[in-house]
Amino acid sequence: MMARPVYVTGIGMTPFRKKYDMNLSEIAQEAVVAALRDAGFDRNRVEAVYSGSAWGGSLLGQRILRDLGMTGVPLVNIENACSSGSSALHLGWTAVAQGMYDAVLVIGSEKLSRFGSGAIPLEDDDHEVRLGQIMPAVYAMRAQRYFYEYGGTPADLAQVAVKNRRHAGFNENALFRDPITVEEVLASRPVADPLTLLMCCPKADGAAALLITSERYRNSRSVEVRASRITSGVFEDGIVDTTVDEITVRCAKETYESAGIGPEDVDVAEVHDAFASAEVFYYEALGFCKQGEGLDLVRSGATAIGGRLPVNPSGGLLSKGHPLGATGVAQIVEIVEQLRGEAGARQVEGAKVGLTHCTGGGIAGMDHGACTMHVLVR
Repeated sequence: MMARPVYVTGIGMTPFRKKYDMNLSEIAQEAVVAALRDAGFDRNRVEAVYSGSAWGGSLLGQRILRDLGMTGVPLVNIENACSSGSSALHLGWTAVAQGMYDAVLVIGSEKLSRFGSGAIPLEDDDHEVRLGQIMPAVYAMRAQRYFYEYGGTPADLAQVAVKNRRHAGFNENALFRDPITVEEVLASRPVADPLTLLMCCPKADGAAALLITSERYRNSRSVEVRASRITSGVFEDGIVDTTVDEITVRCAKETYESAGIGPEDVDVAEVHDAFASAEVFYYEALGFCKQGEGLDLVRSGATAIGGRLPVNPSGGLLSKGHPLGATGVAQIVEIVEQLRGEAGARQVEGAKVGLTHCTGGGIAGMDHGACTMHVLVR
């Protein structure tokens, strides 16, 4: 189907913190107001709303909008694990691209502090979960297999955490901003060998919001969303190569084709680094390097700000924090700031093409439950 151009015209984001004194609706409202102000847009002209959250509860979008006086519009609430926010963006993008609306609001929000410490609850009807295959264990085993196939050490993975923390030092919205060393990463509490605590993303509370528009409401600071793709996991029976992120490989191919670009055209990227090993796998799955060469990119500094292809200049999930439903939308906020040239000390010089990548959850027999990717151009 023919699609018309779609733009991000307004962005808003809260700092990612533990917000014990606020409910989720209040957190999300801050991001919504910020996005509308950024665009200079009247709230009464918003034609539809898409709200993404993994654990926000029933009718979250309605709860957010009620106190903002924005009720009565078409509204869809989306749950798609960590891809909830980016899935909401995909639906909003599709609606504008197909001419249903000229201005939609996309919200991603989460309050994980209500779960206390420890892992987020998983469904016990999944036999792998019952056997202990929670996410840290999955990415630890994948890292071990990667080391066996291609070489590498835990110190190499620690460099990913160090890089992203250095980037987060320039991002006032990031949860953790103090610099860390490879030695400190390796000495932090073991979680699942070879992953230590500082190689795992922290839970956080937070929200991000976007005003998505057609050409009708485009302004001088709008950034085009050239492509938006979403896919779900494929059931794979038998022996699987866990060093290859199948769902990302597949989604990346579709996204690049839709945008009319290749991985070599990307200037800056935000990827789903829930664990340090994940970022390395995604370098390869996204085509930024060949299979088995991901650690070489880390060692060379190519994915740091100032390198050939900066990845996670926001600090990524490892340092910015990971409020599940907010993450995919916050990635877009970062890329929009980069393409506008408004990222301050973490600005990627000359950035014109940005990519975001957000996977969601996992169930037995599937690489991930969902994967959503976007290409933005200026």
